[in-house]
Amino acid sequence: MVVGGGQVAHRRVAGLLEARALVTVVSPEVTPALEALVAPGSLTWVRRRYRPGDLDGAWYAVAATDDPAVNAAVAGEAEGRRVFCARADDRSASSVWTPAVGRQGDLVVGVHGGGDPQRAVGVRDAVVAGLTDGSIRDRAAREPEGGRAGSVVLVGGGPGDPGLITVRGQQAVAQADVVLADHLAPQSLLASLPSEVEVIDASKLPRGRSMAQEQINALLVEHALAGRRVVRLKGGDPFVFGRGMEELEACVAAGVPVEVVPGVTSAIGVPGLAGIPVTHRGLTHEFVVVSGHVPPGHPASLVDWPALGRLRGTVVVLMGVDTAGAIAAALVEHGRAPDTPVAVVTDGSTPTQRVVRTTLTGLARTLADEGVRPPAVWVVGEVVRLTAEPRRPR
Repeated sequence: MVVGGGQVAHRRVAGLLEARALVTVVSPEVTPALEALVAPGSLTWVRRRYRPGDLDGAWYAVAATDDPAVNAAVAGEAEGRRVFCARADDRSASSVWTPAVGRQGDLVVGVHGGGDPQRAVGVRDAVVAGLTDGSIRDRAAREPEGGRAGSVVLVGGGPGDPGLITVRGQQAVAQADVVLADHLAPQSLLASLPSEVEVIDASKLPRGRSMAQEQINALLVEHALAGRRVVRLKGGDPFVFGRGMEELEACVAAGVPVEVVPGVTSAIGVPGLAGIPVTHRGLTHEFVVVSGHVPPGHPASLVDWPALGRLRGTVVVLMGVDTAGAIAAALVEHGRAPDTPVAVVTDGSTPTQRVVRTTLTGLARTLADEGVRPPAVWVVGEVVRLTAEPRRPR
């Protein structure tokens, strides 16, 4: 039972729901976030002020109103009913103190701060961060009878900056026995792995050296069937031109447990880091992400270039440096204005990131003059005219 519907109650409810409690909130008003939990049945909202007897049937109470008298009344009823009660406004008057709780997989960390909740939160965050990045190793876990089953996690590493990988992705890398990584994955994450972790180079260089996809699939299955925790670490998102589905299918076919961890795709993340949104209110209502690894007219191309040329919105091209001239010409041929602005972002999210601006007609010449090489993402559309480029604080 949570009495109160403000921000403090919201934070307490979030923790209770994570613990799978059945939550009732008593308050005339609640925050929009709490109200959003009512319709799907995540909690029950009693839209009135607290009344004596509201704790009937409860085993835990939270007094989180902005009225000390109401909070005291809730605590008094809880004491009479022998129900645990946490007062948000007076810790000393609470019959229970809750720890700062963090989770990393199936591991739960609880920290009491000796009366200082901020201290508890700080220690909890430090421990969970250490478990996440591998500086605190969780390799003493008891193996199940019969040995540990192998598994595969397909991790999208984001556009390159290690800080842009998801928390779950970083956890998976820190727990891995084997990592198959490509050259666009965050390389510094590999440097921090213990020496006993096997790192396999599964890079695919543009029109250069590469590991065959069939070999990658076979290695994932082979190591997992040997009982190892395997991570396939790649740049961007596994399912955006990353051939992640082929790897998923190979694992499923072999009976290997497999998890997919989405990543920040460079199609959205890299333009965003350059201050270019793929959509903008009043400017564009759609965006399309297209692979440029084969040019228009190529027998292997599956892209409807005439349809893309008729679009008014944003077009984002990946793997399209060498084919940029042909793609730009096709877009103009099928309706896009020749002076449509284009931005090319190279080495997105890394210290060497740069942005080159041009137009569709000038794209091929600009790429040649600027010496642009992969990896690069280029964006076509009116959003390119927006110029509020973000800057990180020093």
